[in-house]
Parts: sequence; structure tokens; C-alpha cells
Amino acid sequence: MTTTTTAVLVPLLPFLGAVAGILLGRRAPGFVRPLAILPTLAAAVLAVVVAWQQGGGEDIDAATRLTPTGSVPIDLALHLDGFAVLVAVLVGVVASCVQLYSTAYLRDDPRYPSYAALVSLFTSAMLLVVYSGDLMVLLVGWEIMGVCSYFLVGHYWETEAARAASLKAFLVTKLGDVPFLIGILALAADAGTFRINGILTAAVSGDGLDHPTLIALLLLAGVAGKSAQFPLHTWLPDAMAGPTPVSALIHAATMVAAGVYFIARLLPVFAASTAALVVLAAMAAITMVGSALAALAQDDIKRVLAYSTVGQLGYMTGALAVGDRGAAVFHLITHGAFKALLFLGAGVIIHAAGTNSLAAMARMGHLTKRIPDAYWTMTVALLALAAVPPFSGFFSKEAVLGAAEHAATGDASGIPGAVGWMVLVAGLLTALLTAGYATRLWLLAFHGRGTEAADHGKQPAVMNATLWVLFVPALGLGLAAWKLPDWFDGHSLTPTLTTSVLGTGCALVGGLAVYAAWRRTAALAAGTPMGAVAADPDAAPAVSEEEAVASHTAAYGNIASAQDPADPGRLLLGPLHRHAAVGFHLDAVYSALFVRPVRAGARLAHFLDREVVDTYVRGAGAAPGLLGRAVRRAQTGNVQTYLGALLAGSVVLAVAAVLVATGA
Repeated sequence: MTTTTTAVLVPLLPFLGAVAGILLGRRAPGFVRPLAILPTLAAAVLAVVVAWQQGGGEDIDAATRLTPTGSVPIDLALHLDGFAVLVAVLVGVVASCVQLYSTAYLRDDPRYPSYAALVSLFTSAMLLVVYSGDLMVLLVGWEIMGVCSYFLVGHYWETEAARAASLKAFLVTKLGDVPFLIGILALAADAGTFRINGILTAAVSGDGLDHPTLIALLLLAGVAGKSAQFPLHTWLPDAMAGPTPVSALIHAATMVAAGVYFIARLLPVFAASTAALVVLAAMAAITMVGSALAALAQDDIKRVLAYSTVGQLGYMTGALAVGDRGAAVFHLITHGAFKALLFLGAGVIIHAAGTNSLAAMARMGHLTKRIPDAYWTMTVALLALAAVPPFSGFFSKEAVLGAAEHAATGDASGIPGAVGWMVLVAGLLTALLTAGYATRLWLLAFHGRGTEAADHGKQPAVMNATLWVLFVPALGLGLAAWKLPDWFDGHSLTPTLTTSVLGTGCALVGGLAVYAAWRRTAALAAGTPMGAVAADPDAAPAVSEEEAVASHTAAYGNIASAQDPADPGRLLLGPLHRHAAVGFHLDAVYSALFVRPVRAGARLAHFLDREVVDTYVRGAGAAPGLLGRAVRRAQTGNVQTYLGALLAGSVVLAVAAVLVATGA
């Protein structure tokens, strides 16, 4: 079987699995789990085969004309290079782990068949995005992921939080997708093709594109929505109301990675506009720092990880802003491994603790003994997140900082020095904050002091096994830094001395500062109870999580933060804490600028429709009714009355005729 044929099967198998799962979900429920796992696992294996066959060598392209359009043609095109084949392996592995984990996590969920089918469809759509060589075909996968996210985030639709989060995720990403579509059409009009190879050729040619800045900014809007970058990042923390495996899938390897991967594929288009690079760098810098501060203030363990994802995506877009797509995709791959591990581990913690509140976990003793697998694997994943050597996150994050350093010192051709400095300074500050919130999560979740956590036996073996599978790349994937340049653009990804020292120093300072604050505040935990744990840890993991999400506000107040004096993040942030806990009020700003005016306009339209338009409609119906009633009154059935009316009418007509004839 050729490499091209194998690559076609990679997105096709999960799609067929999704279709079969939907058709057989009710008729043959025994086939649901095999149809969820086997096609996705087979796709992951085939993705590895494609990567092995491609080997980082010459790009592989294949295409067939999809349909004549009368203008710019659309091709069903396949493009395999080092970036595509390695990202596809990441997607396949993480999706397989999510499907395996879900078989235990949602074991008693009556909607598991539809859930598993949607996860498979989601995986297929992302693989289509990764392998596609035509922008219109890529757009199909891009939009399918948006629809799947709506249904998956809203899986617990009985809870208000899940319903609102799913709708918000759909609307905010669609807000970016509209200019994204316009940008794709404008790009194809300038380049004369939707084929990515043709567009890149036009971008680097002497003539170039006619509107590079406009096109790049339109495309950035879609990327900001899908990859949750400022200012369209607000949907991602709220999406934590969905099941934990969905969070792992969306945050690690699929939807949020699509935007970064898209820019990496079309980087020459963005590099053709200095203004676009400046905007991209500013967006990355604000996203990195703002999300890290917000993560330090969250009480919901999954919201901490969600804001962490936003910040790590900021690193990736920062690397793209300084022109190094190899560093961006390297961090995308390592982040996909350790962030999937963190989210799946968080699901184990929520099930064991019966709550998603860090404030409540900080008041539980010996939780670590109940979940040793989650403890050890998540410890390594948090070290990777904090970029502590020698874990994988250190190498990929240092590749980003090293690229920013080169741009800041003028060693990157075509990249303004200000862009490099912006990304470098923001990246170092974010490294400090990242280590801080990673340490805070580790201390509060695993080293609580208080009543001993409930013991309800070991976690399902499949869930723990999945954690150990992801443990391996989270620990050692950074060693690929010496080999990946052969698969990418050839730029070195090995750490440089300056940024390694600065980055590691910032991480140590951040971690030690939070540890010192925790030592100071931990004693307050025993004296300040934060309410009862409302979820039942003896229930299935998904049921326990659903109860925790639904009961968090009632038990602990605002889902963004608990008023916890024992929280080291509150001590360190001081007055900034209340603003960081709600994402610096960006949702309130959107509500004031967009939601309220739209609702006011809707109320005005409703008033005009009811009081003006409906009045005319009612009047138009009332006038014939009045006339009909008047005519009905004249229909008495009396022949003499009819003859009298006829005679009177005849006299009137005769008089009128005489007057007209005489000219009177």
C-alpha cells in the first residue's frame, strides 16, 4: 500500500467509525466501544506508518479535481511533510487515549454512543485539517470540529453551565470563522488557487500577494477563535463544563491546535506583512501573560489547566511571530502530550475527591494515597508544563524562547526586533507565572491538610493505564529536539545557554514563591472550611464530575474562584486576584459592547414588530371584517327592502347621469 493510500485511510477510518457508531448505537450497543476504539487506534497506527514512510524527506502531494467552480478550482488534495505527519501522530495517539479512557470514565452514561461517535468525528476532522493540501477542504474539517465541540462541550446538557458553555464556544469561534472564510476567499483570489502549495509559491514570488496585510489579519481572526487567543479566548475556560476526556481532546491535540498548525502551514503569507507579525506578537504576548495570571487565581482545577492551554498556545503563536514554525510545532507536540495527561489526570482527581474545587482539595488529607498513579504521572506533567529540565516542556519552550532571542538580536531575517523582544519578555514572565500556578495546583490538589479523603477503591485500570501511556512522551519527548530539525525547516531546536538559564531561573523563582506562600497560608485551611463536597465519589467518574460542576457555585460561590484565605495565589496576586479570577472582566466587556446592544436591538425589533407591523396587519384584517359585518346587516331577507334599495339606487344613478349630461 502506497504512502498516499495509507494517508487517505488515516482520517477515513475514524469517520467510518463515527458513522457506524451512530447507526449501531441503539441497535447493537455491544459494538459501540469497539467501534469507538479500534478505528481510532488503527488511524493512529497508520499515522505512525505514514510518518515512518515519509521520514521527514521530500514532501508528498496528491490531488484530484473535486468539482469545476467556474473560477478558482477546488481540489481534494493531500500534502504530507514533516509537520503534517508528526502532528497526525500526535492527534491519533491522544484521540486513542481519550477513547480508551472514556470507556471507563463514561461507563454508565446513557449517551455514550453519541459521545463516542462525536469524538471519532472530531478526530477525523482534525486529521483532515492536518493532511489537507487545499484550503477549502481544510475549511470543511475546521468547521466540523466547531460543530462537534458544541455537542461535546454540552454533553452534560442538564446543567446550565454546560448548556451556556457549548453555546458560547460555538458563537465565539464562529465570530472568528466569518473573517477567516473571507480571508481564505481573498487569499485564493490573489493567488489564483486554493492549493496550499500554490498559495505559498505566490506569497514568496516576486509579485507576491496583492493584499497581504488584509488577508493575514482576516485569517488571524479565525485562528484567534479556534486557538483561543486574545481577545477570542473566553470560550475555552468555560468549555471545562464538558466531560474531562473532551477537555483533553480539545485542549491537547485537536481544535485549539488547528489554528497554530494553520499559521505554520501558511507562515510565508503572514511573513509577507510586517504589520501582521506585529499583531501576532502582541496577541501572543497579551495571551501568555494574561492567561497565566488568570490561571494563578482559578479554583476549578480544570479551569487552571484551561487557562494554561491558552498561555501555552500563546508560546506557539509567539514562535510563529518570530518566524520559527519548527519551534511552534515542536511545542505543539510536547504540549499535546503533557496537557492530555494533565486533563485526564484531573478527571481521576475529581472522581476521587468528589469535587473540582482546589480549595476543597486543600482541606483533604492523604488524597495522594488514594490515586498514586495520577499523582506520579501528573507530577511529571506539571514539571513539563513548568519547563523544568530535563522534561519535554523545557526543550520545546526553550526552542520558542531561543527563536525569540534570535529575532530580538536581529539574527532572524525579515522579523522586526521589537517583535522578538515582545515575545521574549512575555515568554520569560509567563515562564515564571506558569511554574507558579503549576506548583499551586500540585500543592493544593495533592498536599491538602484536613479530613482524610474518602476511599472508594482503585480507579479503573484503563484510566490509570492511559495516564502511564502519556507519561512516556511527557517525560522524554524533549530529546527529539536534536532530531526534529531534519523533519522541519532545518532550524536548530536545541536550547541556547542564555534563554535556558533565564527560563529555568524564572521557573524556579515562580515555583519557590508559590511554595513559600503556601507554607504561610496552609495553616489557615483547617480553620476555614469551604463548604461540603457535593459530588458522590462512589458514582461513576462522569457522574461525579457532572455533580461537581453543577454544585460548585452553590457550595463555593463563583465557579472562577473561591474566597479562600488559604490560597497562595490570593496572597501573591493581592488586589489583582479578584480581577484575574474572572479573566480580567473580558466577558463583562463583551457583554457591555455586544451582548447588551444586541439584546436591546432585539427588544426594539420585537416592539416594532408587535406594536407597528402587527398593528397594520390587524388593521388590514379588521377593515374587511367591519365591511363584512355592515354588508351582513343589509342582508335581511325582506324582498321589499331589497326593491326599495334598488329603486333608490336607480334614482341616484339617474340624477347623477342628468347632472353629468347637463354639465352641472
